[in-house]
Amino acid sequence: LPPMGDFDPIGFARKGTPLNDIRRNREAEVMHGRVAMLASVGYLAGEAFSPVVWGGAVSGPANDQLAQIPGPLFAFLTLFIGIAETYRATRGWVEPTTGQLWTIRDTYYPGDLGFDPLGLKPTNAKDFANMQTKELQNGRLAMLGVAGMCSQELVNHKTIMETYDFYQKVYSGINPYTGEMMPTDVL
Repeated sequence: LPPMGDFDPIGFARKGTPLNDIRRNREAEVMHGRVAMLASVGYLAGEAFSPVVWGGAVSGPANDQLAQIPGPLFAFLTLFIGIAETYRATRGWVEPTTGQLWTIRDTYYPGDLGFDPLGLKPTNAKDFANMQTKELQNGRLAMLGVAGMCSQELVNHKTIMETYDFYQKVYSGINPYTGEMMPTDVL
């Protein structure tokens, strides 16, 4: 895609790569992108609404919140993820008992789980390819964004909004520690 063109520095899609490997990589990229898109919303919503939803029992940076969730809810979340992954595996992957390890079914299009409750999936090939490209691009951006949010919280152990407020003060010429204006020679 412009402006990058055929950007593949690691060579995942170089000539001679088996089709199954390309389809498996596409499946991984689509699914990880979807998880990252949910995670990016989860970081912001979790930090903003957890004090209200949990009554203060779950708080702080999103990196720390999963460990604070009550055990039964965590077990339910784990079960839900397990069921979703089992469904995806049985729909898209050839059973390993056939001896074909890491093989995607010929009838399965990477990422197409048949779940489209809002009817957003286009019916013609051109519109479908266009929508899939948009999903991949947004998923790639979300993967980078979530990596940045996670890293930021690991570095300063503050929520996204606390960090945003801190730098708003810095860029406005206010010392974030004292609340006083910084001398102009420091800026």
